[in-house]
Amino acid sequence: MKSSLVILYHREPYDEVIEDGKVHYRPKKSPNGIVPTLKSFFKNVNQGTWIAWKQVTEAQKTDFQQRVTVEDEGNYAVQRIPLTEQQVKDFYHITSKEAFWPILHSFPWYFTSESTDWDNFQLINRKFAEAACEEAADDALIWVHDYNLWLAPKYIRELKPNARIAFFHHTPFPSVDIFNVLPWRGEIVDSLLCCDIVGFHIPRYAENFVNVARSLREIEVVKTGPVPEHITTVGTALAEPEVTTQIRHQGQLVRIDSFPVGTSPEYIKSLVEKPETQELIASIKQKYEGRKLIIAAGRIDYVKGNRQMLESFERLLENRPDLHGKVNFIVSCVAPAKGMQIYDTAKQEIEQLVGKINGRFTKFSSDWIPVLLSTEALSYQCLLGYFAASDICWTTPLRDGLNLVAKEYIVTRQNQDGVLVLSEFVGAAVELPEAILTNTYSVKRMDDAIEQALDMSVEEQKQRMKKMYETVWKYDVKYWADHLFELFKNTTHEVT
Repeated sequence: MKSSLVILYHREPYDEVIEDGKVHYRPKKSPNGIVPTLKSFFKNVNQGTWIAWKQVTEAQKTDFQQRVTVEDEGNYAVQRIPLTEQQVKDFYHITSKEAFWPILHSFPWYFTSESTDWDNFQLINRKFAEAACEEAADDALIWVHDYNLWLAPKYIRELKPNARIAFFHHTPFPSVDIFNVLPWRGEIVDSLLCCDIVGFHIPRYAENFVNVARSLREIEVVKTGPVPEHITTVGTALAEPEVTTQIRHQGQLVRIDSFPVGTSPEYIKSLVEKPETQELIASIKQKYEGRKLIIAAGRIDYVKGNRQMLESFERLLENRPDLHGKVNFIVSCVAPAKGMQIYDTAKQEIEQLVGKINGRFTKFSSDWIPVLLSTEALSYQCLLGYFAASDICWTTPLRDGLNLVAKEYIVTRQNQDGVLVLSEFVGAAVELPEAILTNTYSVKRMDDAIEQALDMSVEEQKQRMKKMYETVWKYDVKYWADHLFELFKNTTHEVT
């Protein structure tokens, strides 16, 4: 049976487990994140297909099982595209991370095309497109995810001219002058203009895309409209007063959607309320009793603002001796895969900064260590426990598509006190104006923000947190899924 919904995403939607010499494909242990949300769309169809890549050796290619099913999830199959280690390196670690990633996050000085294998990128995108068309019914929706598969829509359109194609961008989309640094800008935009729907987290990214398209191709703006009701329209870095919702190129209508992904409040709440999580929260509070506890969580990446946060914390301790012994900063900063020099350098920089701060301010006569750094991934439940126990969540990337950490922290506070310090340059900032929004490029603004957080009254904390809590609960991941499902249901491929 052909599929009425085909999802293309680089991550596999299962845990691969070997028991008694046999491979089992099981639902992921942690149902948090975008993968389970995307899988939920299959509940509305008779048959679906998920397409992902799988790294294999040359020897494994011989009897590679391309199509698998996930235990107890029988309404979709997984079609796996076998890629060699070198193909993965060229496609993901080099082309995607060294060429596209810095441009998407507005760091053009990190961009390099010298080592990029554009031919390999095209080949892999074509493989995804061919797999999608092989699986898709004539009236199927083919939903492509993220910049790794920028070229797949064009190849799909060539193979299946009447297909309904949607694309969702999980990262920021940069301004015209930044995006157009890419030597392949024309091919990328042409591919995205083959879609019936192109989706982004927030209106600013949608407008950036429209402006890029208009700079490169003849585009007619068909329709504009108000931004979603809970999105800030003016006054902060990523605000937009209105948003383009339809454009036309060479006769094809392209719908532009901008709606941020939510988190899973009910699931987060259920994990926080587990006895073992409550025990962890109690032990953390006991350990740091009498101190303000600040937490930051994310990945080691030059776009995440880890250096700026640590330098601001160092200045805080330098200027406020009264806080010595009274504040702790827990930094959960997950190390990336080894072998990428730019991330290895970022990791060393963070470790050196933490060592410098602790070396400067730790006293032999005290058990106080100002910064506690972990570069190993904490379990999701453990991380939520730390969020629930922390007085302040400091999440200030230089750029971020959305930033779910901010929303997760809010849910763990259970509508009580707590302070969120949030970068203006993350997508979630336009949803959460009650946070302390800060300009991560300004030393003074960063320093003022953390001082404001430390000095905020409990009454003000509760007022701000209540509003953010209501926003995060209302516009959760299910709301996002329902919004898109309605959009997909009413979408046809329109060419005039």
